Amino acid sequence: MKEEKYRPGLSRVAVPSPTLPPATTTNAWVLGKQNVIVVDPAGVKEKFQKQLGDILSNRRVKAIFLTHHHRDHIGGAVHLAKSTGAEIICSAYTAQKLPFEVDRHLVADEELRIDEESWKIIWTPGHAKGHLCLFSQSTKDLVAGDMVAGVGTILIDVPEGNLADYLHSLNALKKLSPLRLLPAHGPAISPAISYLEKYIDHRNMRTRQVKQAINKGLHHPLQIVKFIYTELNPVYYPIAARQINCHLDWLIENGEVQQQEEGFYMSQRKG
Repeated sequence: MKEEKYRPGLSRVAVPSPTLPPATTTNAWVLGKQNVIVVDPAGVKEKFQKQLGDILSNRRVKAIFLTHHHRDHIGGAVHLAKSTGAEIICSAYTAQKLPFEVDRHLVADEELRIDEESWKIIWTPGHAKGHLCLFSQSTKDLVAGDMVAGVGTILIDVPEGNLADYLHSLNALKKLSPLRLLPAHGPAISPAISYLEKYIDHRNMRTRQVKQAINKGLHHPLQIVKFIYTELNPVYYPIAARQINCHLDWLIENGEVQQQEEGFYMSQRKG
């Protein structure tokens, strides 16, 4: 593990974590110079927790910001809080899902100030209901959590994952006009807006493919996966089917698909 500096007051440590392949690490973003906020310290194993602590030992960790509650984002939070005295902060929904207590709940549009930089809290449900991002209004850097990925993809997993919310959140992030995305997995991403547009277009494309598969007589998620993900290793079919379920839920909500006992079918519209 090592610290990668992007600019004064912004660096990342890629911490080995129990995340979904092909990713193997979760980024602990370090915001600030001498006083810092650490985003998503993910190390589950003690040796990784200690290594992160050693990297941060010459700075004062004031807060630990959790984008959401998934295990590959929170593993080292308690250890880092105990060793530094930092407060753990997150959304109220995330706090309800955690196996430990937090110090403070955050709300949308609140601002976190560290050194001379102000980070605005952006509520971004879709991947997780309590998901939060951080946006620097001065540098246009966006801590994106699991809204996008520099390695792998983002799983929208029902019942918590919601495609309508996810697309809405991506569009909301686009309106901020960020210059650089700081994802939870993989390196920083720029240009940011075109990458967000790519994610929106990709999800809409997948929705069209799901409808095409149903129209071809494929009525079960695993059948649809095999039709859409033609180059995917079969070992990942179950994970891909979870993603397809999210698209099916979205289509059901919009009245385009209905679920019957024997599978999913296009709705028969009258008129």
